[in-house]
Amino acid sequence: MKSTFNINNLVRQNIKNITPYSSARDEYKDISSDQMIFLDANENPFENGVNRYPDPQQLSVKKILSKCKKINEKHILLGNGSDEVLDLIYRAFCEPKEDNVITLPPTYGMYSVLANINNIENRKILLNENFQPKVEKILNTVDSHTKIIFLCSPNNPTGNSFSEAIIDELLNKFNGLVVLDEAYIDFSEKESLLKKIKNYPNLIITQTLSKAYGLAGIRLGVCYASENIIKILNNIKPPYNVNELTQQKALERLKNYEDVKNEISQLISERKRLKNELECCVNYIEKVYPSDGNFLLIKVDDANKRYNQLLEYGVVIRNRTTQPLCENCLRISVGILEENLKLIRALKAIQ
Repeated sequence: MKSTFNINNLVRQNIKNITPYSSARDEYKDISSDQMIFLDANENPFENGVNRYPDPQQLSVKKILSKCKKINEKHILLGNGSDEVLDLIYRAFCEPKEDNVITLPPTYGMYSVLANINNIENRKILLNENFQPKVEKILNTVDSHTKIIFLCSPNNPTGNSFSEAIIDELLNKFNGLVVLDEAYIDFSEKESLLKKIKNYPNLIITQTLSKAYGLAGIRLGVCYASENIIKILNNIKPPYNVNELTQQKALERLKNYEDVKNEISQLISERKRLKNELECCVNYIEKVYPSDGNFLLIKVDDANKRYNQLLEYGVVIRNRTTQPLCENCLRISVGILEENLKLIRALKAIQ
């Protein structure tokens, strides 16, 4: 339990003083009535299904997410992809040219990109040889201007999950925000740490509908945090940041969660089968790392060579050899059975 944490000590002063924009749909919310005509938002009145502005708070989507995730709607914020959510967190809590954040390479590259965009110092601390955070070094790097520690678990590109004990230690000992990126949590045997939000007011968890839900094209990211943090982020988000078509498609998918679970089950099964094939049947693969994601990180003899050879066979994977601790490593997304079979045939064919 985090008892001494005060979110107001972290918020930028100009954000504290901001007057949020009030949209037409913030001021009058009930647009379902057939008895009303709407002349308040300067919309085109000719009905075509999307001529009206979308719900700025995405209440229908939040309602079903709340039920699925067993968390109150007041703890949910939706964004135009997780990248918008992450950018909002930077803009709410990090003062340009003054504050700093901590990231743990190898990890998701947008944490660094957003730090640069927002003119925030990024203090990088490499993971250890087991791809776990170095808690002591992280805490020794923290100073009075360190606002956020970014954790990606399961981690991209390594695929492993971080120890829950390590995450707890950082939450307890760091008096800033811990952002836990759970983009790949649905593929893990470990449970999401959403339950910890009620005990840790400094915890922010981000998830996405791009991976397990198969909705990368609609760009919908989710943020779970304390009611106070969600309120701050709501104050600065664009008024209609999640469009109507995205909301409709998300609702359709969330209402068919059994289909999602079936696809997740198939991908986990394919991940296990693919891992076994790669370990036993391709001699230039030196290691296949354990994964809780929908991908595998493999170490080969020459990543650049093998990447280019696979392209010639019509297979596109990700070359991660330039990333810290990932020399000669390739990242392979788990496909459907036919795609994985084509990959294996190509890997066996190249010399």
